[in-house]
Amino acid sequence: MSAISRPIRVLIAKPGLDGHDRGALVVARALRDAGMEVIYTGLRQSPAQIAQAAVQEDVDVVGLSSLSGAHRTLFPAVVEALRAAGAPEVLVIGGGVIPAEDIPALRSAGIAAVFTPGTPTAEIVAFLSGEVGAKR
Repeated sequence: MSAISRPIRVLIAKPGLDGHDRGALVVARALRDAGMEVIYTGLRQSPAQIAQAAVQEDVDVVGLSSLSGAHRTLFPAVVEALRAAGAPEVLVIGGGVIPAEDIPALRSAGIAAVFTPGTPTAEIVAFLSGEVGAKR
């Protein structure tokens, strides 16, 4: 299967010590139901572990979820870990309980989009389809 016709591959990860993954699982299921291949890393992953899994799984997208308030540190650390692992082209998105005033700093740090509670999953699917489609 060529890169153009293969499904979008998404790694969903929970960086840091946050132990709540309901939202991440809802998004993972919605992406899967939309025809994407989804890999879920589980809870309490370090940025390096997330980057390593993204490279090993050859993903197009890393989706990060945070409810713990550590997103300003952990999300940019994942972007840096991906660069260090030789995968700067991987699209990184974030979601969770993230104050609106933190979103510009996350975007400046390389997070392509931030989806907060209440975002329709169809919006996330459409965003990923458009972004990954444009890269291919």
